[in-house]
Amino acid sequence: MRVPSLLHVGAGDPPFWPRVVSAIRNDLERLPVTSPVILVAHSNAGLFLPAIRSALDHPVTGSIFVDAALPARTGPTPVASPAMLEFLRPMAVNGVLPRWTDWWDEADVAPMFSDPEMRRTVVGEQPMLPLSYYEQRIPVPDGWDDHPCSYLLFGPPYDDLAAEARERGWRVAHLPGAHLHQIVDPAGTAQHLIELAASR
Repeated sequence: MRVPSLLHVGAGDPPFWPRVVSAIRNDLERLPVTSPVILVAHSNAGLFLPAIRSALDHPVTGSIFVDAALPARTGPTPVASPAMLEFLRPMAVNGVLPRWTDWWDEADVAPMFSDPEMRRTVVGEQPMLPLSYYEQRIPVPDGWDDHPCSYLLFGPPYDDLAAEARERGWRVAHLPGAHLHQIVDPAGTAQHLIELAASR
């Protein structure tokens, strides 16, 4: 398993999505080009999977969206909806947004973490992204989903996206939990990912 670092993709000027793609490509250079890979994306990272998949030399045998946003069926995907941008703009200071966990009320954030130490770790690793990161549109190359795709739902508000994934003909699994359930139940999450990866 590889977890490429994306901490610096929000630096500089837009567009930012090519940096995400390059970070994944560069990380996978350590693997033989013939090695098949399964892409797993959580949350908003799901929007980048089509561009990543289309740019890889490695054979992609599966893509798994974990409590994730879905790319548009055709055409470029906006990273944030107009309503979300309206919510974010007042938070930006000199064009930079606070950390993701600072966007929400404490009552919404606290239940996502299993313990204070884990919360400190996750919060400390969060980048402060520019507002323009959320104003970008990410291309959706034709034919990117020419391999098995699946969806792992933790819970609301991603129910509708899981339903859309099912409409697309993807396999959908449900592991009840909050949006960061992978840090609360890593073993259960890994087991679901293994099962989805094995389904063809």
